[in-house]
Formats: sequence, C-alpha cells, structure tokens
Amino acid sequence: MQRVSVCVCSLLVCILLLGCSRATPVDCQQEQERLRAQVKALELQIKRQQLQIQQLLNERENVHDTSASEDGATNDLGGRNLFADCAEIYTSGARWSKFYRIQPLSSPTSFKVYCDMTDGGGWTVIQRRTDGSENFDRVWSDYKDGFGNFQSANGEHWIGNDNLNHLTSQGDYTLKIDLTDWDGAKRYAQYRSFRVQNEQNSYQLSFGEYSGTAGDSLSGTYHPEVTWWANHNGMRFSTKDRDNDRYEGNCAREDKAGWWYNRCHSANLNGHYYKRGPFTSKTDDGIVWYTWHGWWYSLKSTVMKIRPSEFVPSTE
Repeated sequence: MQRVSVCVCSLLVCILLLGCSRATPVDCQQEQERLRAQVKALELQIKRQQLQIQQLLNERENVHDTSASEDGATNDLGGRNLFADCAEIYTSGARWSKFYRIQPLSSPTSFKVYCDMTDGGGWTVIQRRTDGSENFDRVWSDYKDGFGNFQSANGEHWIGNDNLNHLTSQGDYTLKIDLTDWDGAKRYAQYRSFRVQNEQNSYQLSFGEYSGTAGDSLSGTYHPEVTWWANHNGMRFSTKDRDNDRYEGNCAREDKAGWWYNRCHSANLNGHYYKRGPFTSKTDDGIVWYTWHGWWYSLKSTVMKIRPSEFVPSTE
C-alpha cells in the first residue's frame, strides 16, 4: 500500500508540472493548490484503506483483544502492526476520543491507552483523576505496571512507568496538564521535551520549557528561594516502598502518592483525593498545584497527556 501511495502522489506531481508548463502563472498557482489538496485527500483515503484492510486481516486470523472496553475501542493492526501512540492513530484518520491499543517502538507488548482527539488531537492520556474512585497511594510495582479503570472514558488511572518510558523514548514529547478546581475553573500547564527514564534510572523525570495558565509548579521557578527543594525536574520516582527523594523522610509515604518528589513538592497530582478544595491534614497530601491554589487546596480533576512535539494540531 505504501508503494501505491507513492505512485499516486508522484503521478499527481508530474501532472502538476506538465499542466503548469502550459498555463499562465496565475492559472498555474491555482492548479497547484487544487492538486495539492487532491494529494492530501488521496493520502488520507489510502491511510484509511490501510487501516480497514489490516482490521479485516485481523478478523480473519481471529486476533481479538479480550480486554477491550465495552464499546470495543481497540486498534489492533497486526505485526509492528500497532500504532506507536495516539498521534499516529489521529494521523491515520481516527477522530474518536476513546481507548485504543498501542505499542511504542521499544515496548515488548501492547497496552491500552485513552486517546484524547480533542484539543488539537493526538494526545495519549497518561493520568486521570476525576472522583477519588481509584487509590493512588500504591507501591512501586503498581506504578511500574500501571493501574486503574481502563474501561470508562472518565476512569481514574495511571498508565504505568514502564509504558511512560517506552512512549517518551520515541522522540521529543510535549506534556500537557489540564486542571479543574471545585468551582469549575480550568487552567493548564504545558512542558516541552517531557521524558521518563527506565526503571534502572528510577524513572527519572526531565522536561523543558513551560507555557500555560496554571503557573510553573513542576520546576519551582516561581520563587528562587524554593527551587532547590520544590523543583521536580531531574527527580527520580518515589513510592512508599521505594524512597528516591532528597528528603530525610519519605515524601511518598507522607503525601500518599507515587511521584517525582524532591523535598517534597509543589505539585502532587497523584495525591489523596479530597472531596473539597481547601483541606486540612498533617501534610499537604492533596492533589496540589501550588502556583494556582497553593499547598492546601486539592483539585477536583486532573488529566496528564502527551503527544510528539512536532505534531501539527488540527484546527477542525
């Protein structure tokens, strides 16, 4: 199929050149624009046909995902045969936000992810908090493999640190964090060059430039006197049974979550789910984003999602 698409596109380019050689400059430009639009339409049609053919082949071979969600939201393609992330799925022509099955280039197995095809499309959701239905105060192995509700579109879950490593090792990824408070107000924080290392490096976190409306809680640059203990950039992942923070105690145990703690945090998105904003506790263990609501306000919902930085967002 790839050869067919190349031939079709090459033929259209030849037609374009031949047509332009016999036309006025204005007519030539219009003809070029028309043919370029045809090329894009044909490429999209070919991608969709490829997807349909692979799905039919899978059905014939009885390749089915028995763990699919109730709406059958999977995307098995056989061989590498699976898309590497939600951005590839979006580029293939899929426009539905739901669960799909992907397999990053370095991953030995496939796994399910929720693809957010809104907000420009192509986002792979790596974390969701909505209602406190899932316990995020978990041990290392749970965070390593992932956990939560991978059936409901609003189900709380963590994609798994191994999967995060496989995804972000494929290239330069952008992280976007969508935050909602208990009054319904929404803010976001976005970071380029988001990367999570492998387990041998304790899933060390790194990220680049910030943009957004929620403030830069991940890097702690909001005040020079707190950066040394509030910066999460370069931190290793910690859980209550695997302490990798820089604090003399155990941040994960005190703040009831697995996270990239320093001494301890200015962002704690896997923290305890309080069913209200302002909270009181021995420690600031709620779902905290300091630069928006401070340390003693627990957010109503959070979504962490990633996509390749070179991805061209849809304007549809």
